[in-house]
Amino acid sequence: MQVSGGDLQRLRQLNSLSSIRALRNARAPLTLTELAAATGLSRGSIVDVVTDLQDRGWIAAVEPAPGGMGRPARRYRFRADAGHVLGLDIGVHKVLATVTDLAGRAVGSGRTSVSSGTTREERLEAMFRAVDAALIAAGLDASDLWGVTAGSVGVVGRDGVIRRVDALPDWVGVDLIGILGDRLSCPITIENDSKLAALAEQRLGVAAGVRDLVYLHAGRRPGASLILNGHLHHGFSGATGEVGLMGITHWRTMAGHLERCPVAAGAAPEDAAALVFGAARAGDPEALAAVELYARDLALGTAAMVLTLDPELVVLGGGFSRSADVLLEPLARALEPHCLRVPEIRSSRLGEECVVLGAACLALDRIDRQFFSPEGEIARPAAPQRVS
Repeated sequence: MQVSGGDLQRLRQLNSLSSIRALRNARAPLTLTELAAATGLSRGSIVDVVTDLQDRGWIAAVEPAPGGMGRPARRYRFRADAGHVLGLDIGVHKVLATVTDLAGRAVGSGRTSVSSGTTREERLEAMFRAVDAALIAAGLDASDLWGVTAGSVGVVGRDGVIRRVDALPDWVGVDLIGILGDRLSCPITIENDSKLAALAEQRLGVAAGVRDLVYLHAGRRPGASLILNGHLHHGFSGATGEVGLMGITHWRTMAGHLERCPVAAGAAPEDAAALVFGAARAGDPEALAAVELYARDLALGTAAMVLTLDPELVVLGGGFSRSADVLLEPLARALEPHCLRVPEIRSSRLGEECVVLGAACLALDRIDRQFFSPEGEIARPAAPQRVS
């Protein structure tokens, strides 16, 4: 049987992909013998593949440890530092930016403070200050980025345009892809912040490996998102999880139960929840009653998603997740009358970096499809190019 040049090229591509995957997934650098065993390739084939991948810059040889007996076998590692992505979290009160390598390790971060009164132009300026700070901390230039994902508060359309933000009226209509693309020449993706937080939990957090989950962003501005069959679920227009828009759920007003509680009298609205949760933790009856009312309203929208998806897990995230010790139990009780089965509820442990970590994960997913899938091209680009 005659093998065509195209078939040989395809075979080399698949051999290179299997070798890169093996090195990326390995906990330590591999010798040629170990790599051949992991990929099923012959010794001669693996030598050719390794030489090619080294020339392209995807892998590197590791210097042997000193002091060993005899001539140690050369080992190889995946070069996670061959490329970098940027994750952004554009919120009401902060903008976070984090640069990660191809293994998802953070190498530089930047943060700027904003507020609900910050104008659109000021928020965009704060965004670029955070980006610049992250790049400086990582020792990189904007041209070094291979991909960017930004998470924004509000309903984000599939085209990346902000469709609705109750907390920031002048943020509606912002085309973040176009604005970021004026300065960053790499693929850019925009997503809702709660969706990215859910992705971070499923990849890195308390829901690691879970296939179906509901993520709750519990805070003064609540939100939710779904992971379906291991993937972030967008829906037709990108508006999945927006059950809080239904007035019957009371999601847009349920924080008022905490803000009106007597133990928070005189406190600023943004400080009321912490005071009430703290008092509930100490057993204050008025605070406990306020938490019960909040949990009851939170359960209505949650139950609608639980009955639809029948998830393995519900993750409680957002600012109020810091008080999960007093919120999880009343939430579970409030779900019981509405659900055929109340799933396990776990609280997030990723903190305020949840969205920016999810953004980096989504940017890396695009890199994987571009370079490390059978349909991709593993040739290392001379410079990243922005997609139209």
